Amino acid sequence: MANNVFRSSGSVLGVMDDMAKIPLTTIPQNYVRPEREPLFQTHHSTPLPTIPVLDLKCFFDSANVDREYQLHNLFSTCKDWGFFQVVNHGVSSGLLGQLKIEIEKFFQLPSEEKKKYQIRSGDVQGYGTVIRCKDQKLDWGDRFYAVINPLHRRKPYLVPQLPPSLRDTLEIYFREVRKLAMELLGLLAEAIKIEMKEVEELFDDGMQSVRMTYYPPCPEPELVVGLTPHSDATGITILHQVNGVEGLEIKKDGVWIPVSFLPDAFVVNVGDIMEILSNGVYSSIEHRAAVNKEKERISIAMFFNPKFEAEIGPFKSLITPHNPPLFKRILMEDYFKDFFSHNLNGKSHLERMKIKSED
Repeated sequence: MANNVFRSSGSVLGVMDDMAKIPLTTIPQNYVRPEREPLFQTHHSTPLPTIPVLDLKCFFDSANVDREYQLHNLFSTCKDWGFFQVVNHGVSSGLLGQLKIEIEKFFQLPSEEKKKYQIRSGDVQGYGTVIRCKDQKLDWGDRFYAVINPLHRRKPYLVPQLPPSLRDTLEIYFREVRKLAMELLGLLAEAIKIEMKEVEELFDDGMQSVRMTYYPPCPEPELVVGLTPHSDATGITILHQVNGVEGLEIKKDGVWIPVSFLPDAFVVNVGDIMEILSNGVYSSIEHRAAVNKEKERISIAMFFNPKFEAEIGPFKSLITPHNPPLFKRILMEDYFKDFFSHNLNGKSHLERMKIKSED
């Protein structure tokens, strides 16, 4: 099996590298997004909707008699929102504090140091932004992306070569968040009456990756996008706002709304793969990142997927004559090859997976 399922035609290091070369008072054209859809404008007396909160303690408290009620809430949240915040998730604030220090130090490294991790030709892993076409618009952010599991898939020049204190802190974080992810996947399955065994067969030692992103302040933030609108090609994604600066925006009921986080909460979103597995019951939601005029924003996202050799499609126990499959079946490896061969573009990748009447 080929070790590199991801392809690209080239890469650039990122905004900070551009900013170091020229004093930025106006935005370079390759970052300007005239097509950017505006945020939903609300009247001052009408507060914006906030994404639901999942208190994990409620599910694992043996005295809790409302488990069915909690599962129903989770089901409705994943169907109607595709996003939720998790509190009492078990990851210590001490670890999150250490992670903040280490990631900030990493993004402050000189460009020459970061070039060691730059995305190599034909790949999408590493530091920087993948370039696929000549006039491509760039995101206003620097990012480091790497596959971290299974271990034999790790690029030897990426995570293993990170500064030791960052690498060691990340390894603890990966372990903690992986445990949380399996708990959450189990609850999502239970809410649609799927056995944990079916989840474990797909996700145990599955494909996991991480993206650390630094969004520098921008003189005209309304002209740029920190991260292009897309839905995640994942089972679930767990996002931590490292320095507490907000910027995540989601498309709900056709309009863009900003997400407000509770301190120390993680934001979890349903990915395209979970929409496929649930046969369309759960919804993956388009989202993007906005940037700030005064403040930098730092985030870390972990992506949890089935193992590369697994076949993905709707859970077989959900399919009945009255509930036929809405999505094709495909090997995880092939699914990712297809995803990374296209530019991010809303939910277009999921659309390609749908069974059409002529199929």
